Amino acid sequence: VLRDRSVLGRDGAIEAIAERIAAPPDAQVIDGHGRQYLSPGLADMHIHSSTRRDMAVFLASGVTTVLNMGGARASFMDQVVPGLNRGEIPGPHFYAGFVVDGTPEYGQFVIATPAEARGIVDIAKTNGYDFIKVYNNISPETFQALIDAGREKGMPVIGHGVTRVGLEKQFAAGQVMVAHTEEFLYTVFFKPGSDLINETPRPDQVPAVVAFTKQSGAFVTADLNTFATVAAQWGKPGAAEAYLRDPQVRYLDPIDRLRWLGDNYSGRKGSVARLADFLKVLTKALSDAGVPLITGTDTPTIPGLPLGTSLHADLRALEGAGLTRFQVLSAATRTPGEFIAKTKPGGRPFGTVAVGRRADLILTAANPLDSLATLETPLGVMADGRWYDAGALQALL
Repeated sequence: VLRDRSVLGRDGAIEAIAERIAAPPDAQVIDGHGRQYLSPGLADMHIHSSTRRDMAVFLASGVTTVLNMGGARASFMDQVVPGLNRGEIPGPHFYAGFVVDGTPEYGQFVIATPAEARGIVDIAKTNGYDFIKVYNNISPETFQALIDAGREKGMPVIGHGVTRVGLEKQFAAGQVMVAHTEEFLYTVFFKPGSDLINETPRPDQVPAVVAFTKQSGAFVTADLNTFATVAAQWGKPGAAEAYLRDPQVRYLDPIDRLRWLGDNYSGRKGSVARLADFLKVLTKALSDAGVPLITGTDTPTIPGLPLGTSLHADLRALEGAGLTRFQVLSAATRTPGEFIAKTKPGGRPFGTVAVGRRADLILTAANPLDSLATLETPLGVMADGRWYDAGALQALL
């Protein structure tokens, strides 16, 4: 914590940090006296939103960077994302993955051959996407073609565990990020087709999993709250209706509300609560080993994960799993910045309060290292150098 500092931003970047800075004549001055704290803006690195309204809700929650992990429409990429990323439209800086699969089972774009894989990488790049996201059912040959073409075109591969490849081989080949900690269950701890309801992952496998993940340098999306929310409604009829009574749902698109009602988690048999508990152990082990963790929520596709506030719930879940508040805050700020700098170099860096970084900042009444809850009620948020005080944030909502 650096105390009694002034921060000068210009043209969307932090230009200076010092004990005293003479404000330029045309500067907007934000008074942070009174034991207020300035932190980096938060990042949700797994969303499925692509509307201007949703982007405003994220910003009002202190989220200044998002990674859309599938479903961002071409019209949104063409007409809205450039304005978001120039700071002209209120919302977070927007990155996007183009999602592909090997079968139509999950409703994704289907690629069946290496040639189609190479073609889809070109199409995604031309249309402004940043990453290729792999889903579950891609063949090994097609997966490798995605890796090779992505490396050649600057389109890194991220996403799920691919059933016929497995995360260990995916990381070794060059996949740079896995989209959920639960993906380790499906392709490492369990054999494909295992009975998730009755089988239990073996804790003695954790060290080996941590080791190959650490060695690869891959980033892991630490979305503990996401799977915990799934587990909480699994086999419990009426769960979606209960989530719709959350006051935060007033900011959820009506289509997403209907999607929540039509979800089938509550109609499934058995329980996956023990898997949610196991993922806490795995996440803590990954963190202890220095595996780079980034926060993500899967909002708003799963009932109980509203925009913005679900990220704060994930921060609480990570702290509850035994991570320090500094580690949690890093997973939501600094490490996402490192992920983008490593995988998509050339843009303005972000994620820390430092000279040359993107001016994405949160002003709070208390130190988040004392209580992460202070981030839930920001006194103001700066996104790409544009300041929104508490009144402006409420007006966005």
